[in-house]
Formats: sequence, structure tokens, C-alpha cells
Amino acid sequence: MTIRHLQIFTTVADEGGMSMAAKRLHISQPTVSQAIAELEKYYGVRLFERLSQKIYLTREGELMLSFSRHILDSFEQMERAMDDASKKTSLRIGCSVTVGTCLINDILDEARERMPECEISVLVDNSADIEQAVLNNEVDLGIVEGIVKSKDLNIMPVCDDELVVVCGKDHGLADKRKVTLDMLDGQDYISRERGSTERNQIEKIFEEHGIHLKRTFCSTNTEAIKNAVIRGRGIAVFSRRVVEKEWKAGELVILPLEGITAIREIHLIMHKNKYLSESIKMIQSLI
Repeated sequence: MTIRHLQIFTTVADEGGMSMAAKRLHISQPTVSQAIAELEKYYGVRLFERLSQKIYLTREGELMLSFSRHILDSFEQMERAMDDASKKTSLRIGCSVTVGTCLINDILDEARERMPECEISVLVDNSADIEQAVLNNEVDLGIVEGIVKSKDLNIMPVCDDELVVVCGKDHGLADKRKVTLDMLDGQDYISRERGSTERNQIEKIFEEHGIHLKRTFCSTNTEAIKNAVIRGRGIAVFSRRVVEKEWKAGELVILPLEGITAIREIHLIMHKNKYLSESIKMIQSLI
């Protein structure tokens, strides 16, 4: 029994005859008769009484017609929904806080121009969590900075990003023309949460040089860290992109670290088995 059987059966019931149903469906009358016979054999009941060249629904036929109309209506709704879905595309992007703050909106603006029908959702989190979200298929691709650990991911370089140490304009180091790592030893330190690439990378440099900081403030929120630095709570590490506005406004000072440059790469990451849809290819072309 198929949807086609139900379409023929319902049309026969509506038209009150097999010849009229055949004309409406643009098929032959023997084809209609065969479909009805197959249904009756399949269910072991008579669906129509044939009297004086007219047909009438039996009790079983009435029962089947009520289900058939519901099934055909649901099928038509599914057909329309799938047709609409085929005309739309969607994309889930995960990005680190730095990318979410400084880069993603430019990418989204360009994507809207290229594929206005594409529905894009964005998840902003730290790099480690975005990497896991890509592995779990919670997002289609990620744009993150720093080290990507999983061997199940394809990695495409996007651009470089510089990490800088910042302080407030009234901080004791704010007016120094050069700042050595030793001068940072013992400073109050405002940091991101565990899993943040900024924290892991810069702390590795500090540890390698025996620099110990006093972590007095820890937050997942970039703006909270900026505000704490501006209010003189301590030093912090940021992507230069993230603090460019506050630095130009004189609210934050980028400390000129002597002999230290911390550069990391921003990557696009995808699972190795991910199907490259047109929307994913579009994002790849933008970055």
C-alpha cells in the first residue's frame, strides 16, 4: 500500500466513480481499478459496493476514507515543508570571544550579501568549548584562536592575532616606556576563565620565565575584565583587536613588553567528516 493507492482511492470516493477519477488523475481506468483491487486485497475488505454502474463506499470504505484524508493532508504538508526547506539553508557558527567581538559581524554582513536566504546562528564561547562543540556537531564550523588539540578536525589558518598586556591609565606601569617580565612579577592579574586561549598562552610565557602573578579577578566576560582594568584592579591579557578602541581612547594602556611578542593564529575548524555545504563553502571563501 502506497500514498499513490490512497490518492486514487480518495479520488474515486470524491468523484463517485472510477472513470471520473481516472480523468481527474490523468491515468487509465484499468489503473484505477487495479489500485482499488490491490487495496481491497491488502486489507481483506470491500471498499466499494458496485450497484447499477454506480459505486458506494462500504462501512470499511468510510473508515478508510477518514484515515486516508488525514494521511494525504499530512503528506502534502510534508511535501510543502520539504520543498520550503530545500530552498533555505542554515549554518551554525561557533567562535571564540575574540572572534565574536572583533571579526564575526563583518563575516556575517558579507554572508548576508552573498546568501541572504541562509539562516545563520552564532555561538560565542572560549576556544576549548567551541572545539568540543564542533566535535559534537553542535555547530557546523568554528573560528577560534590558538592551539587546536583534536586530530579529528581540519584546520584552516585565517589570520594572525597579537596578545598584549594592558593596564589602566593610572597603574604604576602605565608610564613605562619599556616593561620587562620581571616588572610584572607579583602584579594583580585579571584573567579569563579556564579554557581561554588568552589565559593559557600568556601564562605559559610567564611560567617559562618564572613570573608569578596574583590572580585577583577571574571572569568569563570580556567587558567585565576591561572595566576592572580601567578601574585599576590589575593587569590583563587581551587580543590587541579587542582593546583597540579603549587604547585609542586612552582608557587602557598597552604595556610595551621588552623582548616579548605573543602571536597566535586564528583558525577555521571543521570535523574531518563534515559535508561541505554551499553555506560552509561560502564562509570559507569569506575568510
